[in-house]
Amino acid sequence: MNEQMMGKMKSMKLHGMVRAFRTSLEAGNENKWTADELLSMMIDSEWDDRSNRKLNRNVRNARFRYKAAVEQINFDTPRELDKNRILRLADCDFVDKKENVLITGSTGIGKSYIASALGHQACSLGYKVQYEHTSKLFARLKMGKADGTYLKEITRIERQDLLIVDDFGIQPLDQLSRTILMEIIEDRHGKHSTMFTSQVPVNQWHEVIGEQTIADAILDRIIHDAHRLELKGESMRKKRSILPEEMTENEN
Repeated sequence: MNEQMMGKMKSMKLHGMVRAFRTSLEAGNENKWTADELLSMMIDSEWDDRSNRKLNRNVRNARFRYKAAVEQINFDTPRELDKNRILRLADCDFVDKKENVLITGSTGIGKSYIASALGHQACSLGYKVQYEHTSKLFARLKMGKADGTYLKEITRIERQDLLIVDDFGIQPLDQLSRTILMEIIEDRHGKHSTMFTSQVPVNQWHEVIGEQTIADAILDRIIHDAHRLELKGESMRKKRSILPEEMTENEN
């Protein structure tokens, strides 16, 4: 009868409950639980199983550049990184409020790692996150305009609770890239959060975007009430050489 019951739970995709019930049987605890206790334990196991699967799915769909965690961010290296501010961002209240985050600083100082860590944290709290490298994003969307997949791609981006745009401003935007960026920002403004990392100071983004009218419209939507992290200091990549299996933020 137990095998039949577990078979039915499997068919209903209650994998967490199956695992908990089997563990109880193997441990000989099935007669030690009251009916209420056994049911509560199985429901808790199913809840945890579904939460873990959702987290793994969200992280996989986000396609982060780094496997990062807020707990692994290095606050000892001098780069004007406020730990309390990072921890406040890690509660992802800014996502609920549809606010943006701008992280700037020199190459190798840890911008992408911090963005990825905050993105992972958002995933763990159930938010939908998408990580994009700027040049690859624009290249893919330009291709989408040619092969008919643009609307699907832009709709997917619009639905994300948090969009991370990494390495913004490496090169000036051309006319098509400006138009694409304007559409992305317009779709997300006041509805969802966007996080940018850039080697270029925010006060120079106007030149990166080009065409004053469009740049004004884009930056007004990006910068207004945004959380700004301006990192300063030397490249962390130059400071330490760490074995691959010991990889931490210092390598990123």
